[in-house]
Amino acid sequence: MKRVVITGIGMINSLGLDKDSSFKAICDGKTGVDYITLFDATDFPVQIAAEVKNFDPFEVVEDGKEVKKMDRFIHLGLKAASEAMEDANFDNFDSEEFGVSSAAGIGGLPNIEKNSIVCDKRGPRRISPFFIPSSLVNMLGGIVSIAHNLKGPNLSSVTACAASTHAICEAVKTIKVGCAKKMLVVGAEAAICATGVGGFAAMKALSDRNDDPKTASRPFDKGRNGFVMGEGAGALVLEEYEDAKARGAKIYGEIIGFGESGDAYHITSPTLDGPLRAMKKALKMAGNPKIDYVNAHGTSTPVNDRNETNALKEIFGKDSVPIVSSIKGQVGHCLGAAGAIEAVTCLMAMQEGIIPPTINQIEKDEECDLDYVANEKRKADIRIVMSNSFGFGGTNGSIIFKKLD
Repeated sequence: MKRVVITGIGMINSLGLDKDSSFKAICDGKTGVDYITLFDATDFPVQIAAEVKNFDPFEVVEDGKEVKKMDRFIHLGLKAASEAMEDANFDNFDSEEFGVSSAAGIGGLPNIEKNSIVCDKRGPRRISPFFIPSSLVNMLGGIVSIAHNLKGPNLSSVTACAASTHAICEAVKTIKVGCAKKMLVVGAEAAICATGVGGFAAMKALSDRNDDPKTASRPFDKGRNGFVMGEGAGALVLEEYEDAKARGAKIYGEIIGFGESGDAYHITSPTLDGPLRAMKKALKMAGNPKIDYVNAHGTSTPVNDRNETNALKEIFGKDSVPIVSSIKGQVGHCLGAAGAIEAVTCLMAMQEGIIPPTINQIEKDEECDLDYVANEKRKADIRIVMSNSFGFGGTNGSIIFKKLD
């Protein structure tokens, strides 16, 4: 089977409009969580989120008239995808051998909300003709492929908060079996709207710490009380190792293993077994290497963090779990984009030799007793990293990156 490496990366989130500024802010322990400005949340039980600030979509959409025909998640995805393609530094490529694997958990929820109101108040004839193409999840991949002339396979994953990790897995499979030589993976989400925040708040999934946004998301801390919604995008250029080597590309790392599983248990509550099987499959494919760092799903919800901790103990042994951290205290939970943003973060962590901290570690929880890199980044020689993503519906994904010698 062909080896698959990463030669370009990009991301945008509440802490930065590019990979370098984002990673620095993440490692410095800053947080993008603040009061919501994208809509009036005054009467909502949750009034905080991690919004992308100072982003102008006209920077990434060549024809300005097209901006209104795309939902915000597509704008963010285009931004990250453009950075990754520029970073990969191609002189040329075969368009028909270069595909796209996109991901979102929800897609164009703001436009769905907006046009539902228009339909109700003004009638169906006033619905925008661009409502559907601006909202479909797979239009992210469609528009990215048009922007970069990528005519290979065009795939899309819609598996809740595991979507981006699954999109990376699909891209790796596509290259390994020879259906394309290169794949651009892009995961994007922008669901901070009245319906999105109201919906997650109604199911009690969000932190309601409105009086202190900066410490609201507390992965693995005893006082964690739910996640904070984030938005953003991550993108990765994947290539056959031999092709990347032949063109002298900068290689961030190799994908040496991945695992996918389903809980088959509950729509929102995870099992120990599902995440465990995803991690086991990833480790088996990778040849059971020593893992230096685990980028946890770590949502800051009571059940998820305890369950992930127990699953890590089960697979590695209680006293042998690698260093673990979660960046969701910094950028919020970006839902379907989380896996791609965290994959980019893992690759930069390997490159820079820095493990991002888990911020807002205030009070230890006896049920979450691993080394979570509390509050301060840590220098380390990181050669192999595992990244976890778990989603509603009981859908899991784990992926393993290796730094090349």
